[in-house]
Amino acid sequence: MGKIEAICISEKKGTVKRPVEEALLVEEFGIRGDAHAGKWHRQVSILGYEKIKEFTEQGGKVEDGDFGENLIVSGIDVDSLAVGDRLLAGDVVLEVTQRGKECHSHCEIYKRVGKCIMPTEGIFLRVVCGGTLRVDDQIIRA
Repeated sequence: MGKIEAICISEKKGTVKRPVEEALLVEEFGIRGDAHAGKWHRQVSILGYEKIKEFTEQGGKVEDGDFGENLIVSGIDVDSLAVGDRLLAGDVVLEVTQRGKECHSHCEIYKRVGKCIMPTEGIFLRVVCGGTLRVDDQIIRA
């Protein structure tokens, strides 16, 4: 069983996100109030808590949302997620649509943190069923 460690949003793409306690996920659109929401395949992004912890242990100083991630999750093997896999959290159903991405050339995240792990570690999803997510909610692999 996994857990949502943080939920983060931003008003502009390519920037760090700020943590929020809860978010409304809109079916086939994404997180209300987040720049990446829209009718496309990368509506929500996740990173594994363990990857962020590893980065921090290697000397990186980061806060939740610094890599531009929407959700930080623990207790789920994010590395093993494949396109088509689903995650469930309450009424919310998310479907993996992409693993990794091409990074903006030295985006704000890279300039601030010195590295961006989203291109290699980020997982992107679409919202199949919407609902409200809160920090500390349980999340499972379907």
